[in-house]
Amino acid sequence: MTVAVPAATFAAPVWRRHLAALALVSVAILLVFRADVARLVGIWWTGDAYGHCLMVAPIVAWLVWQRRSGLAQLTPVAWAPGLLIVATGSAGWLLGEAASANFAQQLGLVLMLEGTAVTLLGPNVARALLFPLAYALFLVPFGAWLDAPLQQVTIAIVMPLLALIGLPAESNGLVIHAGRYWFEVAEACSGAKFVLAMIVLGTLVTHLGFTSWRRRAVFMAAALVAPVLTNGVRAFLSIWGAHLMGIESVLGPGHLLAGWALFAGMLAGLLALAWPHFDRAPDAPAFDPAKLQRRVPRLDPALAVLMVLAIVAGARLLASVGLRPIA
Repeated sequence: MTVAVPAATFAAPVWRRHLAALALVSVAILLVFRADVARLVGIWWTGDAYGHCLMVAPIVAWLVWQRRSGLAQLTPVAWAPGLLIVATGSAGWLLGEAASANFAQQLGLVLMLEGTAVTLLGPNVARALLFPLAYALFLVPFGAWLDAPLQQVTIAIVMPLLALIGLPAESNGLVIHAGRYWFEVAEACSGAKFVLAMIVLGTLVTHLGFTSWRRRAVFMAAALVAPVLTNGVRAFLSIWGAHLMGIESVLGPGHLLAGWALFAGMLAGLLALAWPHFDRAPDAPAFDPAKLQRRVPRLDPALAVLMVLAIVAGARLLASVGLRPIA
């Protein structure tokens, strides 16, 4: 039997010390790697396919806030094995720096921050924050390789639909000749941005709405297929609209807004279909604090801070004195 204890009775000063250390080291890491942070934020802000990354940090903060009452029943500790995650992130960042690979650098940066949290808060708190920590990996832009296959899938969807309405069309590579116009299925038209956004949103929905792994798998499969089909229909409607009303009807910002409106409708429909099958209560706790009270070897928090900073500074120093891009 678990007895509920008011959060105010817990050792708040312990939490304040560990959170202050975490904030201090996190800010230091962001400053040391400020050029990488600037590039990462620039990709979120300007990358056509990565605007969804701007939502990830607020969602992670909300997920952590949701867990605050349970976290108050845990005691943070500094934990030496967390340094392995920091070291892994530093090594990944170094490899990315040497190879001029932005993805490796950005993933390494996120892992350094997550390893810092695990090191300064301990394994019990880390287990309580497992999903938010894993979800934070979506801060790293990925999926550029999806453009080429999705371009081909879009063409494979468009051509039968054009045949269905009797509009003569033929495709040559990424170009479709339909009616009196030629259309290129460019990378921006591949639908990758919709697929990537649905991966991020679908992962959140499966966590919040389902406990059954089978239902989670079904929803994620639908979340991956639906935007691909929606993008194919969007491309078909663009070509049909140009045929009926002229090419000017599918040019300009209106075309982009129509695409996002179609995506929003698809998302709303998918959630409406999934809603009756949600098997997780809205007020269900994210974790059971009673199961996360394992005793672990502790590290002095000040020493943990110094060790994290030493690993991070070592990576930065190695990059500045010895590493050059691999040709």
